Amino acid sequence: MFHKEGHKIILITLLLTIGISLGAEYFIPIVWLKTSLQLIAIVLLILILQFFRNPKRHTNIDDTKIIAPVDGKVVVIEEVFEKEYFKDQRIQVSIFMSPINVHVTRYPLSGAITFSKYHPGKYLVAWHPKASEENERTTVVVKNPTYGEVLYRQIAGAMAKRIVNYAKKDIQVVQGTDAGFIKFGSRVDLFLPLDSDIKVNLHQKVKGGVDIIAS
Repeated sequence: MFHKEGHKIILITLLLTIGISLGAEYFIPIVWLKTSLQLIAIVLLILILQFFRNPKRHTNIDDTKIIAPVDGKVVVIEEVFEKEYFKDQRIQVSIFMSPINVHVTRYPLSGAITFSKYHPGKYLVAWHPKASEENERTTVVVKNPTYGEVLYRQIAGAMAKRIVNYAKKDIQVVQGTDAGFIKFGSRVDLFLPLDSDIKVNLHQKVKGGVDIIAS
């Protein structure tokens, strides 16, 4: 199953692969060159298909838990001052996605969207300390009865050139469902209440919609 954000790119890449393969077959007499071009086209198609995959995840909906919004590796767990929305101290948990990870963003908890804002910006590498404030990003706040408000931030990386965000102010969302997509390398930050019981460790790999970040 592939994410809807990749349908157009997948179709274009498929047509290019077919075109290159047929063109090489009929117009390039040198066997090694013809084979090389065909293999490159096929590998490119496989990479695109792999990047836009959207595996189904079974989320056990639980208002007492915050789940991972994305697949990736935990690269930050620290107390920080959140400047944009809360303007107070929060626990930041950041998950870095490499190009080989699933790049679907899922809602980390159920509730109402109270804030959703897009920020244009730079394309620093996603693990850069200033990426959370200077890169292209979207900030979304979800409010539920147990946690109050929780903020997550989609951040573009050096390769990411488009953030897709489905969260709109005042809509109700369900934990684990599709919240958006970040194309080609990225990071997501969570900003949680200080009394949150963090269930992950630095460098731990997590699965979006499944693994518990805090309770």
